[in-house]
Amino acid sequence: MDIAPSKLAETKPLTGRDAEHCTVSASEELAVEIEIGPVKMLLPESLARELWKRAGAELLELAEAEFAEALETIGAKNNFGLDPEIQASAKQQEAFWRSLHLEELAVARGCALGREAAWQRFLTQYREPLTRIAIGMTGTTSEGEELASALYSELFGLTEREGKRWSPLLGYSGRGSLMGWLRAILAQRRVNLYRKTKRVTALDGIEPEAPVPDAVDVEGLQHLRPALEAAIATLSPEERFLLSAYYLDTHTLHEVGCVL
Repeated sequence: MDIAPSKLAETKPLTGRDAEHCTVSASEELAVEIEIGPVKMLLPESLARELWKRAGAELLELAEAEFAEALETIGAKNNFGLDPEIQASAKQQEAFWRSLHLEELAVARGCALGREAAWQRFLTQYREPLTRIAIGMTGTTSEGEELASALYSELFGLTEREGKRWSPLLGYSGRGSLMGWLRAILAQRRVNLYRKTKRVTALDGIEPEAPVPDAVDVEGLQHLRPALEAAIATLSPEERFLLSAYYLDTHTLHEVGCVL
């Protein structure tokens, strides 16, 4: 039964929402600073160096200033784990930074910046388990290895944005484990691949439809449309946009994610 798109939210073009940018600068001696609006947050040099050493970032060819910049950006983006209307104190900021998976964050950031030592560490620790996960998702060795290989090339930063090398690893915040984050990315790529191949599958390759039952509950179907409309009306605008973009416009999860 078709439901008119007007019953959902009016869809927005997927070309659309610019990401917020932070202006990053290094202070002369004492701190690395990021300014967002009127609020200025500081990562003291002593704390930046301590966390850089704890992460083993030097062994991954990641400079102290580069790691400090990553910490500042992540803290600002997540408001140090607090509600948006709350301004974090210096102690809350420090507690947030110390709670991150620092070693895994250093590996991810080093890989995103193309550091050879970081990539060697990444391949040693994550390539085999990621391939096993991909094989489990696809059900075959060949498809699993192909899915994992495609993800490696994407993570390596073979794509460009505005003429600059870009890697999804820049989006890893260190708030959860890197393996959990990679598993989620792999699952998303698997869903997108399934949707793409499903659209181009030959008719003779589609599984036969299940037999239609002899009796159809016509009375029940008459109540289906108003029930769906009532349920959709309770959703937030963002949830209605997700439904519309995914089911009506058939965009992939990755495309929808780029907007949100």
